[in-house]
Amino acid sequence: MKTAVIGSGVAGLAVACRLASRGVKVDLFEKNSTPGGKISEIRDKGYRFDTGPSLFTLPSMVTDIAGLDYFELENSCRYFFPDGTEFNFYNDRQRLKEECESTGIREFGNIAARLQESRELYDLTANLFLFNSFHKLSNFIKEENRKIPLKLHKLKFLSTMHSANKKRFGDKRIVQLFDRYATYNGSSPYRAPATLNMISHLEHNLGAFFPAGGIYSIVKTLYNKAIELGVEFRFNSLVSSMEFDKTGRMATGIQVNGEYLAYDMLVCDCDVNHFSDNMLPPGIRHPLAKRLQKTEPSSSALIFYWGVKGEFPLFDVHNIFFTTDYKKEFEYLFVKGELYHDPTIYLFISKKVVSSDAPEGCENWFVMVNAPANTGQDWSKMVSSARSAILKKLNTLLLSKGITADIGQLIETEHIASPFTIEKNTLSSRGSLYGSSSNSMMSAFLRHPNHLRKFRNIWFTGGSVHPGGGIPLCLASAMIVDKEIEEREKKKTPK
Repeated sequence: MKTAVIGSGVAGLAVACRLASRGVKVDLFEKNSTPGGKISEIRDKGYRFDTGPSLFTLPSMVTDIAGLDYFELENSCRYFFPDGTEFNFYNDRQRLKEECESTGIREFGNIAARLQESRELYDLTANLFLFNSFHKLSNFIKEENRKIPLKLHKLKFLSTMHSANKKRFGDKRIVQLFDRYATYNGSSPYRAPATLNMISHLEHNLGAFFPAGGIYSIVKTLYNKAIELGVEFRFNSLVSSMEFDKTGRMATGIQVNGEYLAYDMLVCDCDVNHFSDNMLPPGIRHPLAKRLQKTEPSSSALIFYWGVKGEFPLFDVHNIFFTTDYKKEFEYLFVKGELYHDPTIYLFISKKVVSSDAPEGCENWFVMVNAPANTGQDWSKMVSSARSAILKKLNTLLLSKGITADIGQLIETEHIASPFTIEKNTLSSRGSLYGSSSNSMMSAFLRHPNHLRKFRNIWFTGGSVHPGGGIPLCLASAMIVDKEIEEREKKKTPK
């Protein structure tokens, strides 16, 4: 069966590998000149930056396909709170307990209880919610999933993440820390269901990891495996549209660079809004078009890639600098469509664990703030004001620690990504990082499925479809698509 995979994000690469390993002939089309989609890299003046996701969990989703050298981080993240508290979230429970005691955060018991809750929630729902099609009734009635209806109260669909965290923790700093997990799929903890508290299980029970060669090595690993399996790549090849038979239900091929190419099956690793708005020929309408138009997009990001002359032991691989008013920040993101003047800052420095990622005595800073989806804002103005706010906040923090440094004067190289550039470079609708947000109790049920009954031989993978965005969930979507295709092939094979 000749198959075209459209898009070479990690999901597209993974599904190409999985299909090719079963003998399927796969051609992969990518509009850019390199693979990776949102996961790319920048090299400049001896600095190397990973441009997309920076946290790596569920490494088996990669190693099930190809070998990858990686290691576990001792500290998943270093948190800096507005009151001056510095808190390391160690994965070792004894070290975490000692950290709670030394910082005066008397929440270790509640943290341990929450992580146990998140483990139970994950164990209960992951098979159905993450690793199988969520839109097939047959999966709901499987033996292993029949217990879910009996424990629906544990899912806490009717509570928000923030309300559940506020109820669990007495310390507002730890409430804010656990509220942060809503941003892992571009949502607001004040609106997203408490079910999403299971996200903390991936990072703190299963572990936070890092590839030995940086995040982009995940892309390289999958790309090299795909080549080994015989996948043919067509870069600089934007698929402009699809062609269908007379029924309008069977795709016959694609138009790319002015050429028609016939295929038996198509797998789309592209934003489903782009698919709906730009890839269907006249007369054929996406059955969920209205829903897609009304769906609230996830948040996006404003990222500064700074080559910094100097080393800062104060910071770890992953660092968070919280705002004084988290609720107000999310109101700006999802209601006003603006950046808050005191944004929460995420700082990722891979040089801490990959020495070759910056020159000696220097560090590569990936500095990110959550940003609203692109709706035509003046990004030039917003980037400028955000840059000033970030530098002021970081310089003030350093000074409070007795470090006199002007980060702005130490920047040797700078690159910037905004919702506008993310939308342009990855064709992600409005620059959203995770497709639709999860800001309602029904969001998981309304997420775009991996297959639509209307399009018999088209499949969907990647961050804008089930089960969601981020490296592990994109890889899970690839596994789901491969599994569903294989099951269909078996049904067609005469016994």
